[in-house]
Amino acid sequence: MDYYSILGVAKNASEQDIRKAYKKMSMQHHPDRGGNEEQFKKINEAYSTLKDPQKRAAYDNPQPQFNFNSQDFRGDNPFEDMFAHAFGQGFRQQRRPRNVDVTIAANITLLDVLRGKEVIATYRLRSGREETVNINIPPGARHGDTIRYEGLGDDSDHRFDRGNLNVRINIERDRVFDRDGDDLWTKSLVNALDLILGCSIIVNTLDGQSIKINVPAGTKTGKTLRVPEHGLPNLDTGRRGHMFVRVEADIPLVKDQTIIDELQAIRNKIGN
Repeated sequence: MDYYSILGVAKNASEQDIRKAYKKMSMQHHPDRGGNEEQFKKINEAYSTLKDPQKRAAYDNPQPQFNFNSQDFRGDNPFEDMFAHAFGQGFRQQRRPRNVDVTIAANITLLDVLRGKEVIATYRLRSGREETVNINIPPGARHGDTIRYEGLGDDSDHRFDRGNLNVRINIERDRVFDRDGDDLWTKSLVNALDLILGCSIIVNTLDGQSIKINVPAGTKTGKTLRVPEHGLPNLDTGRRGHMFVRVEADIPLVKDQTIIDELQAIRNKIGN
């Protein structure tokens, strides 16, 4: 998959160009706007890689990787095969097989991402036995992250060790906020006259706080205002991202002819 083609940018595009392209493409293909969900996922995957300098460098200069559990090597380390031929079959280490892994999903909200969440999950094994696990999801968890619990997977064949439990994090789409890494994006409708004159608006944060934001006079619709450190916590550092508020003009419907005449007069004055 060509991440650059997906975002419609050149391979030497700057971080700013990549971010602009992502915003444009994500809005164009957002499922809530009638876009294709699969394409939207590809766009987010591409941006997740290209916005990170280390991930981008690894993508631009891929290195060969060896899967030591690949079926091509019959589940063994390929280097062990070479040593076995050289020094005899006694060199090979026998590894104890285990039962299969079990994968379950943990559905959480963006608010859970902000605060972290503890989930008690019950799942059924192939043997028919039910297992219960206490899942501690840390603040800053990302969609698709997997938490692995050793030895809590399948136990059908008692000759082998138990498999592992993989808990896949599924973050439900929020009706108000969109996530971009550690940042949150939302929008606010503002009366068009207030955009002309300037005003203050109240915006609710993800955790329910009310923040007053100053909207400068002459603000155009689509202008983005930043609220520092009211985004999501970073999974590694705990440092919070920002909240971005996109201002959109709310055009009032005016039916009073007197007001219409006054507005037309003001428009004529401004035009002159």
